[in-house]
Amino acid sequence: MNIFLTGGAGYIGSIAARKLLESGHQVTVFDSLVTGYKEAIPEGASFIQGDLGDKKTLQTALGGTQFDAVMHFAAFIEAGESMVKPQKYYQNKLINSTNLIDSTLKAGIKHFVLSSTAAVYQSSDEPLSEESPLGPVNVYGHTKLMIEQVLEFYKEIHGLRYAALRYFNAAGALPDQGEAHQPESHLIPLVLQVPLGKRENIKIFGTDYPTPDGTCIRDYIHISDLVSAHLLALNALDDHDKLIYNLGNGKGYSVREVINTAREVTGHPIPAIETERRSGDSPHLVASSDKIRTELGWEPDIPEIIDIIQSAWSWHQSHPDGYKS
Repeated sequence: MNIFLTGGAGYIGSIAARKLLESGHQVTVFDSLVTGYKEAIPEGASFIQGDLGDKKTLQTALGGTQFDAVMHFAAFIEAGESMVKPQKYYQNKLINSTNLIDSTLKAGIKHFVLSSTAAVYQSSDEPLSEESPLGPVNVYGHTKLMIEQVLEFYKEIHGLRYAALRYFNAAGALPDQGEAHQPESHLIPLVLQVPLGKRENIKIFGTDYPTPDGTCIRDYIHISDLVSAHLLALNALDDHDKLIYNLGNGKGYSVREVINTAREVTGHPIPAIETERRSGDSPHLVASSDKIRTELGWEPDIPEIIDIIQSAWSWHQSHPDGYKS
């Protein structure tokens, strides 16, 4: 297939582009490079620099080649920031994604894969299924839910087939591709910055949550397992007009557990400072992946948190300044 992939200079999108190329597909990466790195785009992918808010450039890019599908990874990702700058997230995620969906249809493309989030759900003490109550607690999750709703109407009105993959906390790395956000906001790379000498300690935001150790519990999924699920969903769209799947380990790990595991992996004490809760954080969010396991046969190859962190640590050691190393 010939795939138009947004956000292909970012963490998840660049690895998705690589896996698609390795599977024999053609890939065109569309990225503004506002947060991504050109160095992350895999060799063999075509590249168009552009912003999803620029309809003319977007429609020219989509109309210049006959694409079979769009895979959408481009987005701002900081849930905390979304509660401080909501307009930034509604513009970047909802309005720009609607531009993309509309341009996809105008280009005659009928398959669309959205990298979504389990933040569309209400917090729950039990693993979330696709039937769990929806109720995002931050603007980040709300925009993702709204994009899914736009896709649903485009399916009903125009016949656009779509898949939405809902997950938390892609983590880990390949030997030569990893997580490099500026600024960094994700727990595992932030924790690993301490043994790398880039920060003195790690902050724990909130220690009074109704969880066993008082800190938030989250899902973690290795980046290669996450990408493999997206590729399976893409292939399955020939036989389905709509696919919504949760991705997760079904267990979840607390902030303290992640920090303790990083101490074990790195051999560094990693001092932690306890501080106040952040707006938009839910106590317990873990996604069950039973549905995609049953329907598409997906199985994670790297399910354990210690192996996920080890892969991230190996990459950060060899790339201490990310793609600028």
